[in-house]
Amino acid sequence: MASSPTGGTEPGAAAVPTCYRHRDRETYLRCSRCDRPICPDCIREAPVGQHCPECVAEGRRGMRQARTVFGGRVADRPLVTWVLLGLMGLGFVAQLAVPQLVGLLGMSGYYAVVDGQWYRLLTAAFLHGGVMHLLFNGMALYVLGQQVETVLGHARYLALWVLSAVGGSVLSLLVVPQTMSVGASGAIFGLFGAVFVIGRRLRLDTRFVVGLLAVNLLITFLVPNISWTGHIGGLVTGLLLAAAYAYLPPGSGRPGAARRRGQAAAHALATAGVVALLAAGAVAGTALMGL
Repeated sequence: MASSPTGGTEPGAAAVPTCYRHRDRETYLRCSRCDRPICPDCIREAPVGQHCPECVAEGRRGMRQARTVFGGRVADRPLVTWVLLGLMGLGFVAQLAVPQLVGLLGMSGYYAVVDGQWYRLLTAAFLHGGVMHLLFNGMALYVLGQQVETVLGHARYLALWVLSAVGGSVLSLLVVPQTMSVGASGAIFGLFGAVFVIGRRLRLDTRFVVGLLAVNLLITFLVPNISWTGHIGGLVTGLLLAAAYAYLPPGSGRPGAARRRGQAAAHALATAGVVALLAAGAVAGTALMGL
């Protein structure tokens, strides 16, 4: 503000506005929407003028959330993929520090059935048999996961990943219940299946992913000490869920909002159906172990 030679304020001088968020910062800039004074740090550029952070947030709340063709919210960043990669890394570090974790959290039909440790169906996915095992699954998750998450959105992608991992464990429980297994390979094969289905739905060239899947299936059955049940169980689960997300419900002439609600309901029911199928498989495994 204007000062007199003696240091006081000149009579009648107008006070310089200060940023409504930072009272110690003088500014002549104003929000084009609410007309409050804002400092350069608070400016958010808009198509017309400049807005304050609160007006930007209010505008976003009023906007319809962008959706992918499969009904999920558009994922600007693959947050779920990064979290899963972090959990896999933490799991490996933890098992190096406490080797007993493999026996406590790995997939074993015997313990799952006898002691009711059903969490093993999922926790096994965050443990690995060695550095190369972790690196292979981590790289596949980084490459495939980002693609699937971008197309399906966070929620559907997470459901597909988790249920594919569990699907591999359930098939292992049914076929080789006495074998201990670890690794996220079931979830990774589920992603392979999802990429194939999504590519077909979007009429993309899927020859590369088919070739990559074929190579991995050959490795699965030719290299010893690989859980083929985990791979196949995850692949089948991923194919089922991806098909549901990509093709349900059939196209209709309903308005956009109504179609999105129907799509969300159909996908939720399909996910619940796969959960029920896996639960039935686990119960069947329990019955087989009791014979």
